[in-house]
Amino acid sequence: MRPKVFMDSDRDVAGYHRASSWWQRTSAYVAELQAQLNTIKSRGLTPVQQQIADKADTHLRAARDAANKRRLLWPDLAGSDIDRAFANIHRAELKILRLTPTEELAELGPFLVETGRQHLKPTDRRLKALEERLGGNGYKVTEDMRELAVSVLLASQVAEEQERAQARSFRNILLASILVTSAIAVLFILWAFKDPMPIASKLCFTPKDDQTYVCPIGVVPSGRDVLLVEAFGAGAAALAAAVSLRGIQGTSTPYWVPLMLVLLRLPVGALAALMGLVLIHGGFVPGLSNLDSPAQIVAWAIIFGVAQESVTRLVDIQGRKVLDNVRGPERDGEVSLIRDEHPPA
Repeated sequence: MRPKVFMDSDRDVAGYHRASSWWQRTSAYVAELQAQLNTIKSRGLTPVQQQIADKADTHLRAARDAANKRRLLWPDLAGSDIDRAFANIHRAELKILRLTPTEELAELGPFLVETGRQHLKPTDRRLKALEERLGGNGYKVTEDMRELAVSVLLASQVAEEQERAQARSFRNILLASILVTSAIAVLFILWAFKDPMPIASKLCFTPKDDQTYVCPIGVVPSGRDVLLVEAFGAGAAALAAAVSLRGIQGTSTPYWVPLMLVLLRLPVGALAALMGLVLIHGGFVPGLSNLDSPAQIVAWAIIFGVAQESVTRLVDIQGRKVLDNVRGPERDGEVSLIRDEHPPA
């Protein structure tokens, strides 16, 4: 049974049936900003302030529309709606800061400083100027600091948007890598079914002086040999991925980077098993030019499938760096989202 939808005059909703946690958090935060803005407007505004409030309303409507939009596959992957929602939320925050009454503005000092420290360099002159003025005033924001506070918040938001863009770009690179390696693995299988000799024969061996083929399946090369080897390679990679999950935590970003890092292992493991056996067949590995039985061939496919972890682990480390760079005030001192138990020196 779907939960009821509660919608107010601002078209903010609660209890909606969409399952996305990002949607839930974004919608709730837009509703909070709208409540702040409505409170400010109820106190009476000058004509100039009313124009700012109207623009803030426009930004919140745009953010609400981006969050509520039923996305097609490409916009969802490209992240355009997510970026649109964040950008408009940020600009609405700036305008609300410009309109915040002086008595409430005074209490925003710690928030503005911590936000600036999360996203800006310690040498940023705007942040340093704000810290110096707040430090001598008990961290109370006065009216003459308002524009400086706005400039620090704007710079922090731009930096955060760039951090999120980097995470989205990395996610898209991972997705493209998954699609390309999967397509290559499937093409090898189809090619082997059409003509077994160019590929499947490289997975068969002639033990000792016997001229009889020993293949993963039977004694005649076939497309099933390539399918079996890639299947065991992908299965071994999945097992290695399950073990690696002990060092992976979830992420609050809506870009699924940890999931992509796990999925990348599957096609890479399939190709690693295939290429590894081809190297053995070619005598590249000393002492392993001939394997004696189908069980040995499959066993080496499993070994090569697990060995892909040495490559994908490097991608994990890069993923950890990208996600750790997406910061927020609540992230101060938090552990890495993707933890490397053996970080490079």
